[in-house]
Amino acid sequence: GFKPGPVLYPFTRADTKHIMPSRSRSRDSRRSRSPSKKDGKDSRKGSPSRSPAKYSESDAPEKAKKPDDYGVDSMKITDDDAAFILGKGGKTKSKISRVSGAEMELFERELVLEIRGSARQRRLATKYAKCVMAQRVGPVHLKDEDKSDQDCTLLDIPQEAVGFVTGRMGNFLRSTEDEWNVIMFFIGVDGNNRNREKESEKLAIFGDRRGRRGAELKMMSAAETKVPGFFTDKITIATEDDDGDWATETQVFKSDELSYALGKQGATRRKLQEASGCIIQYVGSTCFYCGTQEERQRAKDYMGWLFAQLEGPVSVATDGRDDCTTVEVPSDCVGYITGSRRAAMSQMEAEWGVLMFFTDADMNRRSGGSEKLTIWGPMRARRGAELKVMSSVETKAPGFFTKGLKEEAFDGKGFGTDRMLLKDEDLSYALGKGGATRTKLAVASECILQYVGNWVFMAGTRRQRRRCKEYLVWLLQQRRGTVTVADVAGRDDVTEMHIPRECVGWVTGNRGTELRKVEQETGTFCFMALDRNGDERLLIVGSDSGGRAGDSGRAKAEKLVNDLVQERMHSSRGGYGGGGGGGGGR
Repeated sequence: GFKPGPVLYPFTRADTKHIMPSRSRSRDSRRSRSPSKKDGKDSRKGSPSRSPAKYSESDAPEKAKKPDDYGVDSMKITDDDAAFILGKGGKTKSKISRVSGAEMELFERELVLEIRGSARQRRLATKYAKCVMAQRVGPVHLKDEDKSDQDCTLLDIPQEAVGFVTGRMGNFLRSTEDEWNVIMFFIGVDGNNRNREKESEKLAIFGDRRGRRGAELKMMSAAETKVPGFFTDKITIATEDDDGDWATETQVFKSDELSYALGKQGATRRKLQEASGCIIQYVGSTCFYCGTQEERQRAKDYMGWLFAQLEGPVSVATDGRDDCTTVEVPSDCVGYITGSRRAAMSQMEAEWGVLMFFTDADMNRRSGGSEKLTIWGPMRARRGAELKVMSSVETKAPGFFTKGLKEEAFDGKGFGTDRMLLKDEDLSYALGKGGATRTKLAVASECILQYVGNWVFMAGTRRQRRRCKEYLVWLLQQRRGTVTVADVAGRDDVTEMHIPRECVGWVTGNRGTELRKVEQETGTFCFMALDRNGDERLLIVGSDSGGRAGDSGRAKAEKLVNDLVQERMHSSRGGYGGGGGGGGGR
């Protein structure tokens, strides 16, 4: 491994108003199919409202500022190289952009790859792009200068495990890249191609320190299952990335302990990892903890409490800890919250990335009978899980949490919670079928949104809460009739599109079905609204602009809508009819 440089993030597009743009000249702007042909399932994993494991929140501006050395580089490529750089559905280009932190655009006609960002971002993106292109004609070779950016870890993979860690069609390698935000290549050494006489192959892992270490341990875990003892017979922990706080520790489990610590399909390991913020991976029977000292200590605490539950109720002192939230749950609701064989609680843990268990530390229960549920993890994740528990309890014991509540708006800086009361008829509309509408608003605003009885709880930064409340108001206006949003020019979370009148019914679909598909795929909130002049246009609302790559958020939604318009204008079929709401998903 090599010492890391700073973690760099891609910049996002600032423009917010678009009027039916013409087809882009960049190759990645084309789509292979219409959203109407999709199955409607959400491809994003986990809870969209969950943030990375951070134990503090700020209300800092969300836009990234351009560095002083921001610039643009261009690279002339061949048509074959362009296909490799782009990848299926533009995924390879997007991956290079994410890992390097640079913006990238591929111009098809000129066969030019344009790279924007800081000097370091552009240098990394260029290096990764050249590695991708090198794969087309043979093995990737690294020069000494390719290793000088402190963004690379080299790992030996046993020859007989290379195919296993690569996976069918490279799927396992690609999924690991996506999970840890890295890019990986098998590389040639001393000009040699792969051959069966070599004991191992070199795998190069590029990315930031945490991503590289997570991917490295996952590759080690996979290879160890194929070649037991290759890594664990003589464990060597790389120390190049250690800085006095960041380090790696190990713990050896017995076989029965390992099965329990892993959980079904690795669910227990993942929840401990997300809750603690520490990388946790099992290589053979050895558990690796990697992160800062605080993260490693949390992970070991959580692991200890996990095994303590095998002996009975766990008693944990929560005073003085900043990683715990306690919730009083009525005794007759405990089974409902826990679920059969702990299924309901495990689902909440997986959704929010927390560790949850009831504790017997306070044996003097309140009159009426209640038990203390502890929720462990980052502040935002804990709040999401807490509100989920409150919502579930309120359905079984109405008034337990909401009796005497008043509407409130958090007036401080940073992370907080607002609450407001909804009427019964508004509540069902704002919830949607299976909670789909609530989830849509939460994703689009990046705010935790939960209904506890008839009370709406919105948790997040001030900007996130404000957006969520506005989106909810716009949603409820649709229930009462036409929505008017006079002006969105000053907003950075709205894309405005003017749809040809003859295409409106086709774009919205029957009862808004086509827009619902677009929303689900892009994490946005879409609806037709009048402007100050009474002209109707489509508003695509969401905090994720999608950036120049246009592979997510509002930019992707805009492309999908344009595809629907083009499909309608070049088709002899009739429209589905009217309907333009972003309503309650009924």
